[in-house]
Amino acid sequence: MKKILVVCGNGLGSSMMVEMNVNSILKEMNEEAEVSHTDLTTAKTESADLYIGSADILGNLDDGTRNIALLNNLLDKKELRDALEKNL
Repeated sequence: MKKILVVCGNGLGSSMMVEMNVNSILKEMNEEAEVSHTDLTTAKTESADLYIGSADILGNLDDGTRNIALLNNLLDKKELRDALEKNL
């Protein structure tokens, strides 16, 4: 099963909302994945098939080896769906 990690600065508010949206969209797409949320520091030590977050946060995580979906608007479900379709 694929693992998706939603990353934000503190790993609390925005990443939890995006995680809920990811789960909802995956259900609509009839896809399964293990989805969790975390802060940037912890994300650097965790492996996942896809990291989702804003450009300013994930820019610090992108080392060229990770599959990263940068979002301009964390609350835009269409943008999130497009990112999931492209990266899964």
